[in-house]
Amino acid sequence: MKLHEYQAKDLLNRYGVPVPAGGVARTAQQARELAADAGGRVVVKAQVHAGGRGKAGGVRQAYDAEEAAQAADSMLSSSLVTAQTGPEGVPVSAVLVEEMLNIAGELYLAVLVDGGSKRPVVMASEAGGVEIERVAEDTPEKILVEEIDPALGLMPFQSRKLAAGLRLEADPARNLSRVVASVHRAFTDNDCSLVEVNPLVVAMDGSIVAADAKVNIDDDALFRHPQLAKLYDPTQDPPIEAAARERGLSYVKLDGDVGCLVNGAGLAMATMDVAVAAGASPANFLDVGGGADEEKVAEAMVILLSDPAVRRVLVNIFGGILRCDVVARGILMAAERVTGPVPSIVVRMLGTNADEGRQILSGTELPVTLVDDLGAAATAIRRIG
Repeated sequence: MKLHEYQAKDLLNRYGVPVPAGGVARTAQQARELAADAGGRVVVKAQVHAGGRGKAGGVRQAYDAEEAAQAADSMLSSSLVTAQTGPEGVPVSAVLVEEMLNIAGELYLAVLVDGGSKRPVVMASEAGGVEIERVAEDTPEKILVEEIDPALGLMPFQSRKLAAGLRLEADPARNLSRVVASVHRAFTDNDCSLVEVNPLVVAMDGSIVAADAKVNIDDDALFRHPQLAKLYDPTQDPPIEAAARERGLSYVKLDGDVGCLVNGAGLAMATMDVAVAAGASPANFLDVGGGADEEKVAEAMVILLSDPAVRRVLVNIFGGILRCDVVARGILMAAERVTGPVPSIVVRMLGTNADEGRQILSGTELPVTLVDDLGAAATAIRRIG
């Protein structure tokens, strides 16, 4: 789950990370008042779950309260299109109005889970304020990485090592060490998958301030953080993803035309590979999970078919706890609920009650093609396309 910038900064500030003075505005008048309280010189930022806001006009400087109000008014109740959104953009329902900082330098700081080392790592760079991917490609030597032992946590010497590697003077180096420790505590305490501060500003007085912040929470840990779960903003997700989330489904909208219904994340990834091998492209990632019942399978299928881009469906089930006959009946329930024709469905079922599931589907009038393996599934998808 992603947090908005203002929510992320509020979280980090509770752990002692300095953030600019400011507040959230949902109307132009509120932005005007916040700017006046800050002395007029402010930055107005659209609050959306997407990067690249600055290049898209979602971050603007204002030098008096009226200019801040105008900037907020142009952003609010609009959709911001960035390099990380689709052409429809994402809605802006709030802006963050913050004081301008006296900047001496900009750094990059992040704590994230590294799949390679299977540990949390701290990443830092003196090249703050730009895309870290570009830094990694052009000047990888500027990225410093410290692996964190999960049993020991972040050690003080690691924070000092990062500060030294960033070539900071004494006061900023001490301040950075404290900020790194605070960011790591926030990451650990809240079961985050990512905490990123870019830029982390070195102010003229030597203080360190989080000028921007991105926080992602592990969805599977939200039951431990009910207050954070309340911060979820469904307007930032595509409507189809928000609907799936409400029903407890793991669904991600993609750009293809092959709808995929699978049980298990690994099997879902393999199924998407099958679609690509067939010369097609998956329309979604959809994992119904191992404990789904007929109703949940039906809901998943209805959501999948609600995507107008879906022209064919690939169902790939390995029956275990989730029996194949349950999936088959769920598909029939979904077919009764959707309006309009059901597209061609390729079904591969193995495992618990696979014969029963295949018999249920073969006895219907649905356009179902039953296959025994993934190679046959790819061939069927290619033929339908």
